[in-house]
Amino acid sequence: MEAGLFPDDFGLYLVLTNPVAGYEKCTEQAVRLGVRLVQLRMKKASPDAVLEKARILKGITEGSKTLFIVNDCVETAMKANADGVHLGQEDMPIDQARRLWPDKGKIFGLSTHNSQQEAGAREVCPHYIGVGPVFATPTKDVPDPTLGLLMMGRIIAASPLVCVAIGGIDANNLGAVLANGAKNFAVVRAVNQSANPGQSIMELMDIWQEHRAKVG
Repeated sequence: MEAGLFPDDFGLYLVLTNPVAGYEKCTEQAVRLGVRLVQLRMKKASPDAVLEKARILKGITEGSKTLFIVNDCVETAMKANADGVHLGQEDMPIDQARRLWPDKGKIFGLSTHNSQQEAGAREVCPHYIGVGPVFATPTKDVPDPTLGLLMMGRIIAASPLVCVAIGGIDANNLGAVLANGAKNFAVVRAVNQSANPGQSIMELMDIWQEHRAKVG
């Protein structure tokens, strides 16, 4: 990974999907509170709608420590001048995405759902991998099998890559996720379903900071 893009233990990764408080407000609060990564995920929206929103959110994060990631579509990420793209197992392969978007410093993330996919990810060296779903989540029409805490922890412990636990994580179970080896975690509903995203973000970050203080 290029030096300086983000630390290995950046903590909260906010994935925005139909937030009740609005995409702009959630992104503004993420920037204000120092969230390192924010991803735009609008699965059922038109490409034009996604691009329009991506350009707005990139404008909000511009010049801040918050990096803006677009889900699934390299072309949209390029047009919005995003900081990176997150790809699923069925999206464009990372090596192809890198050839299409060779700009220096761009981030390429990859979803993984089991040990075999994590091992495969090592071959293409994404900047980070998502590891999950840890818990059951309704955010996908066809959900992947849940890993549970123990398998999540095993995959993260064995991986040389920067790992982000994802799937059903909220303030009630984040402590257990961290205790089982996750340094970074992505949330969807925990912030998107909150009318006060800033408060929800702070609650999650406080739990993370308290855990970091305990483990040194």
